[in-house]
Amino acid sequence: MNLIIFDLETTGLSPYHNEIIQIAAVKVRAGCWQPQGHFDSFVRPQQRIPRFITGLTGISQAQVERAPSPVEALMAFSSFVGEEATLVAHNGPGFDMRFIAENCTRHGIPVRNTAMMDSRAFSRKIWGGRGGHGLDPILHRLGLSAVGVKRHDARGDVHLLAQAVQKMWGQLVPDFQSCPVELKTGVIPALGAVN
Repeated sequence: MNLIIFDLETTGLSPYHNEIIQIAAVKVRAGCWQPQGHFDSFVRPQQRIPRFITGLTGISQAQVERAPSPVEALMAFSSFVGEEATLVAHNGPGFDMRFIAENCTRHGIPVRNTAMMDSRAFSRKIWGGRGGHGLDPILHRLGLSAVGVKRHDARGDVHLLAQAVQKMWGQLVPDFQSCPVELKTGVIPALGAVN
């Protein structure tokens, strides 16, 4: 199974009022877990990045001023995903996919359906209701270190998430021959779509 593990950084929590400012992804094959490609892009928002978000993510207004537009960045991400991949994000259906869908609607980008999974589903299957299912508690339970990795920067988070998904998947299905969690459906820009 070809996987695209991805993460977004945004100017806030609402896909209707806030904007994407960074997209990062890594392409892996379940069972091999060797990165087969990386994608990362800042995204130029229409609004200024709140000081709180700059403090959390380290992403400044200067970094996004000449970045690709939302349409350009999302089209490049869709091209990176390709035709036959399953997307994986932490709270993907509730957060990342909602931002992508809303941005496609806002900017008139035609969409296509894509299979996706929420990495929190792995955690819930292994640990049930204990200990929370945020990325930091999961990394701690798996013995994965975030030392030297800038958290809340999509580039760093996506590599940590890839390691966490690999370990959790391996605990649930050691031969990686089947998907241990429910697949959901999300949307990303249609390949070749033009605005």
